[in-house]
Amino acid sequence: MNRKRGTSRDEWASQIAALEQGTPPARKEPITVDRIVTTALRLVETEGFDALTMRRVAAALETGPASLYAHVRNKAELDDLLIGTLSRNVSLPAPDAARWRAQFVDVCAQLRDQFLRYPGIARAALSAPPNNLDTLRITEGMLAILLAGGVAPQPAAWAIDAALLYVSAYTVEASLRGVVDRDEMLARLRMLPVSRFPHTVAHVDKINAGDGHERFEFTLRLLLQGLEG
Repeated sequence: MNRKRGTSRDEWASQIAALEQGTPPARKEPITVDRIVTTALRLVETEGFDALTMRRVAAALETGPASLYAHVRNKAELDDLLIGTLSRNVSLPAPDAARWRAQFVDVCAQLRDQFLRYPGIARAALSAPPNNLDTLRITEGMLAILLAGGVAPQPAAWAIDAALLYVSAYTVEASLRGVVDRDEMLARLRMLPVSRFPHTVAHVDKINAGDGHERFEFTLRLLLQGLEG
């Protein structure tokens, strides 16, 4: 009866040597679209949208830009993926004819809050028409809300366009507020000659009034008032 050959002395010595060399390095996690998007969002959240480049994302993933291009064609496609990812976090209600205005404002507010978390990212939404189904899902939901409220398709479509432009502009401006000194701006307005700017000087406090997102909701409700329901 043949006995199975045991480990040779040389093989045994190799195993001992491997132990002394320590544990082999762990394999790198593969590059995927989800990892690229998650890393890009983390960069924007901590450093702002201006810091986002394909090279920066590649560096954060400890790889080269060429590895990213195998999954994401270019920066424009990455931007579209980012907006789509944030749009996915917005909950769309079942359209209610009795609450359509409030529902519309709530969807815009959810998108606003997503954009505010990532300073300047709304610029990606302004750079090109959406090609992402998650982004188009938002416009579909908003259209359903307006149609349920009795708004005709044409004004509904234009109102959605105007509202989304406003959400983007509002959040981009919010990302710049750290640069703009509000007290300094008020002081400069008060220095204007009353003879040439009587209304501005008289109503400086009203011009710059508004806490939280009061201005945001006011503007959207004003937009909706012009739609027939």
